[in-house]
Amino acid sequence: MSMDTAALPLMPLLPALAGGYLLGSIPFGLVLAYLGGYGDIRKIGSGNIGATNVLRTGNKPLAAATLVLDSGKGAIAVGIAHCLAMSVLPSPEAPHLAALVAGGGAMLGHTFPVWLGFKGGKGVATALGVLLATSWPVGVIACLTWLLVAVLFRISSLSALVALALAPLVAWFLPAVCPAAAGFGAGGAEAALALAIAALVWVRHHANIRRLLAGTEPRIGQGKKKSSADTGT
Repeated sequence: MSMDTAALPLMPLLPALAGGYLLGSIPFGLVLAYLGGYGDIRKIGSGNIGATNVLRTGNKPLAAATLVLDSGKGAIAVGIAHCLAMSVLPSPEAPHLAALVAGGGAMLGHTFPVWLGFKGGKGVATALGVLLATSWPVGVIACLTWLLVAVLFRISSLSALVALALAPLVAWFLPAVCPAAAGFGAGGAEAALALAIAALVWVRHHANIRRLLAGTEPRIGQGKKKSSADTGT
């Protein structure tokens, strides 16, 4: 039975989504905290599985490792999907589209991991990894924005929210400002993914947003009560 060639580009997307989700759902913060002898990270600080809460154990190398791995799993999901799609369907559009879908899957996996009852992290580190892998100019600008806002205001959640809110605009307008950026993945599809990522991260930071509006969000380095919500990844 013949197959409609128009449907071929859609073939790698479901496996890309599923693979990205499974890779993104690996709770590195939880695993590293156990290996470091700190027990269940969900019972420490805010209860979040991201690097910011791992830092509350006082173990900076462990928190840094969580940050790198949470970022890395987003980037690796994108890379694997692109390579596999190239081998299955070597067209110029399908591999990149599969990579974008895998990046979205990794975000869903990190924030809603099936292994933890769909209660995961807030997705900032994974988001930056996905952005760097799908369009490195957009990812670099997002990282620099995070650093700039963090230096100016010393509020981790605000840095993440601003950086990821600007990412879709950067992805959309960068090719017009710098045409060469289109060759590195900046454009409409990347802007759509960045917008979806920003929306997800903003929803996951709802408690932080309320505290920002109330002026009670802790600054970087400031202590927090155990019951408060996470401000970072």
